[in-house]
Amino acid sequence: MLWLGAAANVTAQTLFPVPLSSPAIASTLFPDEIAMAGKPLFHFSGQRPDHLGAASGKFAPCPATPNCVNSQTTPTDQEHFIQPIAVRSNPSQAMATLKNVIQALDRTEIIADSPGYLYAEFTSALMGFVDDVEFAIDPAARVINVRSASRLGESDLGVNRKRIETIRAKFAQLEANSPS
Repeated sequence: MLWLGAAANVTAQTLFPVPLSSPAIASTLFPDEIAMAGKPLFHFSGQRPDHLGAASGKFAPCPATPNCVNSQTTPTDQEHFIQPIAVRSNPSQAMATLKNVIQALDRTEIIADSPGYLYAEFTSALMGFVDDVEFAIDPAARVINVRSASRLGESDLGVNRKRIETIRAKFAQLEANSPS
């Protein structure tokens, strides 16, 4: 019995006659229903960093905290290093494909889009944390370098790495399905 319902003989079953794991509930409540009308319940965005951009083709290094990944850091830095995204198409087509992938993701806003460079902000569903994600193509190496960093906090529970791996997979799928 629930503590509040003990006097009225209210049980969890009478309060929740449909199990919370029910597809009807899960598909309508979780996870985006927590975010009101597609907006986060809270808004912990922090300030946009002033070190964004690929100066001389290089991103800013990751901070010492584990909430950042960067394909331009040394591979021995396993906490921060992530492989760049492999490119098969020409640079302009690759960036157009990448932009399509980014635009299809939830709670994402492209802030800067110039030839060879794209910067987007990703906002978490519940707390409204903002991550800054940068992409810069290296045509000679046939890769898109990436940097994804949380603005606030110390740990991101692997969110930045998972996001880049999701983008990589979707990008590779689109490139594989497009005519060369």
